[in-house]
Amino acid sequence: MKKTIITVVGNDTVGIIAKVCTYLAENNVNILDISQTIVQGYFNMMMIADTSASDKDQGTLVRELTALGEEIGVVIRCQHEDIFNKMHRI
Repeated sequence: MKKTIITVVGNDTVGIIAKVCTYLAENNVNILDISQTIVQGYFNMMMIADTSASDKDQGTLVRELTALGEEIGVVIRCQHEDIFNKMHRI
């Protein structure tokens, strides 16, 4: 299993979850866990996803999710679990 941490942050608008999840489903990325909140109009979502069934490599997923974020007006970050853990350890 190749776990990836995906975060989505931006102004809340209709369809953010649908567009991100549609992209992931079309690329055989399985969402293992998801959390989302809206605080004073700001949307924040964090997902843990399994990318092992995707035909696309990590770099391609990162580029395409970044482009999708720009298209829908949010910032999407995508990091392999190992990098995320190393960056966030004390």
